[in-house]
Amino acid sequence: MTNRLAEAKSLYLRKHAENPIDWWPWCDEALATARAQNKPIFLSIGYSSCHWCTVMEGEAFSDLAIAEYMNANFLPIKVDREERPDLDSIYMQALQMMSGQGGWPLNVFISPEDLVPFYAGTYFPMEPRYGRPGFLQVLQALRRYYDTEKEDLRQRKALIVESLLTSAVLQDGASQEAQENELLRKGWETSTGIITSNQYGNSFPMIPYAELALRGTRFLYPGSHWQQESRYDGKEICRQRGLDLALGGIYDHVGGGFHRYTVDPTWTVPHFEKMLYDNGQIVEYLANLWSSGVEEPAFARAVAGTVQWLQREMTAPQGYFYAAQDADSFTSPTATEPEEGAFYVWSYSELEELLTPEELTQLQQKFTVTPNGNFEGKNVLQRRDGGELSAALETALGKLFAARYGSAPNSLETFPPARNNQEAKTGNWPGRIPSVTDTKMIVAWNSLMISGLARAAGVFQQPLYLEIATQAANFILEHQFVNGRFHRLNYQGEPTVLAQSEDYALFIKALLDLHQASLAQDEKNSVWLEKAIAIQDEFDQFLWNLELGGYNNTSNDASQDLIVRERSYADNATPSANGVAIANLVRLALLTDDLHYLDLAEQALKAFGSVMGSAPQACPSLFIALDWYRNSTVIRTTNQQINTLIPKYLPAAVFVVGSKLPENSIGLVCQGFKCLAPAESFEQLLQQVQQSQIRG
Repeated sequence: MTNRLAEAKSLYLRKHAENPIDWWPWCDEALATARAQNKPIFLSIGYSSCHWCTVMEGEAFSDLAIAEYMNANFLPIKVDREERPDLDSIYMQALQMMSGQGGWPLNVFISPEDLVPFYAGTYFPMEPRYGRPGFLQVLQALRRYYDTEKEDLRQRKALIVESLLTSAVLQDGASQEAQENELLRKGWETSTGIITSNQYGNSFPMIPYAELALRGTRFLYPGSHWQQESRYDGKEICRQRGLDLALGGIYDHVGGGFHRYTVDPTWTVPHFEKMLYDNGQIVEYLANLWSSGVEEPAFARAVAGTVQWLQREMTAPQGYFYAAQDADSFTSPTATEPEEGAFYVWSYSELEELLTPEELTQLQQKFTVTPNGNFEGKNVLQRRDGGELSAALETALGKLFAARYGSAPNSLETFPPARNNQEAKTGNWPGRIPSVTDTKMIVAWNSLMISGLARAAGVFQQPLYLEIATQAANFILEHQFVNGRFHRLNYQGEPTVLAQSEDYALFIKALLDLHQASLAQDEKNSVWLEKAIAIQDEFDQFLWNLELGGYNNTSNDASQDLIVRERSYADNATPSANGVAIANLVRLALLTDDLHYLDLAEQALKAFGSVMGSAPQACPSLFIALDWYRNSTVIRTTNQQINTLIPKYLPAAVFVVGSKLPENSIGLVCQGFKCLAPAESFEQLLQQVQQSQIRG
C-alpha cells in the first residue's frame, strides 16, 4: 500500500512511497495538521543518489514497529534537498550547531507551532550499533522529552533560533584597498592550504577552493609580496589537484565522468555516484588549468570522456542534463539489493577473459590492476602516471566499455537511463545493469555544466562543447519561466519550484560564459548577455536583501514557511550563490558600463566582509568575487584577437568586440575606470592584459 509520496514528481520521494510510514510532503496542510494534533514533526531530508538515505529507507523506514510508533506520535515529512535547498540549508545548519557535523540523510525533530528544531541527526540504525542509538529508542525518548520537558525544550529552541538569526546577520567588513588586497592574499593562502595533499580520510574535488588557488597563482611572480609570504607552491598544488582528478579512481577511465569523491586519501576507491554538479565544475577547472599552461594530456582526455558520458547518458532528448546517477547497481535481474560500484569495477578474472595477455600486461603497467584488486576483491582503475595512453591501451579500454555497455564506444551515441530500480532490473540491457539515473532537470546544476562546457570549448577549441551547452541553456530559457517567474526544476517537461539564489546566480554566470565563448564565433550574438541582464533584474527584484546586502536564498514571496531567511555565502560541493552573484555583477558592469551593478557588488562584498576575514576557509567563492572586483579588466579588440586570447588564462577579464578602435591599434585594455594606451601589436595587447590581471 502506498502513501502520499506515490504521486510525487521527485524520484527520491517516490522511493519512499511504499514505506509503512505515513509520509507527508512539505506543505501547508502537513504543517497545519501537526499543529492541530500537537505532534512534533519528524523532518527527513535526503536525495535520490544518497547511499545512506537508501540504506535507511530499506531499514528503519520500512520497519512496521517503527512506522506504527512514528505514525502515532509524530507527523513525518519527507523532503528532497534538491527540490528545497533552502529548507535543507537551515536545518543542516541546526544539525551542525547541535552536533558539530552534518550529512545526509538529515533527520530533524521540529516543534509544530514555530518550526524550530530541537534535535537532529543523520543515519539512525534499526538497532544500536556504530556508536548510534536504535531509531525506535530515539523516537520514544524524543516524544517523552517533548511531552515532559517543556521548559528545557523552550530554552533549547531559543538558543537554536538565536544562533540561526546571528549567523544570518553578518557585520559589515572593512573595504579599504590595502585591506582588500591582504584579505585576498589570505583567502588564497587558506584555499591553497585546504587542497594540499590529504594524508587521511576521504578525498573530495573541492573545486571552489581549487579555482581560487589557481586564480592566485598569477600573483606568484618573482619578487612579489604573495610569493614572499606564501608557504605553498601554489602552481604545483593546483597541478596536483588536476592530476588527482584526471588520473585517480574518481574518474571513470572506461566510460567517462567523475564520481562524487574517494573514500581514501590516495584518490583510488570512489563513492561511485556521479553528480552533474561535480562534473561541470571539474570540466571548467581542468580547462582553466590547461589554459594556465599545465597542458597535461590526461586533462584533455578526461574532459573529452566526460563530455561523451554527458551526451551518452546524461542528456535528455530536449537538450537539458539529468541530475545524477546512483552509486549502486544490480548485478543480476534477480538480485534483491543493488551493490555499490557494481557497474564500474572489474574482477581480475573478467579482465583476463576480456583482454589479450598483451593488453592485460599494458593495463597493469599503466593502471593499478592486481589479482587481489583494490575494492572488495575487484579493481577500480586508477592511472599510475600522466601522458598519452597508447592506441593499444585505448583499444583495451574500449573492450571493457563494450563489456559494460554492450557496444563499442564509437557505435554507442546514446544509452537510455534506468529511471528507477524496476526499470533497471527489467530492462533488456546488452551489457551490465546500469545504475539508476535521476532524470530531473535542476537549473543550478545544468548551469555549472554549461559553464564547464563553454570554458572547455574555448580552451580546447571544440565547437561541439559549445553546441551542447547552447542546447541546455536554450531549454532553460524556453521552459523554466512560468507567468514571468524563473523556476528551478523540470520533471519530464513540467517546470516547478520557484528558482532559488543558486539557480539565478549560476545560470546568469552560465549565460555570461556562453556570451564570452561565442564572441569569437559571432560578434553579433548578444542574446546571452541580454538574457543575463533580464534574469539579473528578476534576481535583484525578488531576492536582493535591502537591509543587509547580498541575496537571500529564496524570494520574498516564497519564504513564509522558513524560520530564518538565509544568505548563502559558504561553499560546499557547489560554489555559494552570493560569491557567484557578486562576480556576475562585476562582469555585467564591465560588459554594459552600468555602474549600478558595481554598486551592488560593492555593497555585497561589504556585507560579507566580516566572514571573509574571520572564516576564509568557508567562502572561497567570495574571494573569487573580490578578485573580480579588484582586478577586473575589459579587453576591447577584434574578433580575430578574441579568438586568440580566449584559450589563455585571464580569470578576471571580459572581452568586448571593439568596432571603433583607435587608429593603428588592435585593442584597448581598460582597468576599472581607466584605459591604457591603445595596443598596436598582439604582444603589447597581451602584456597589458597580463599586467592588468595582477594590478591588485
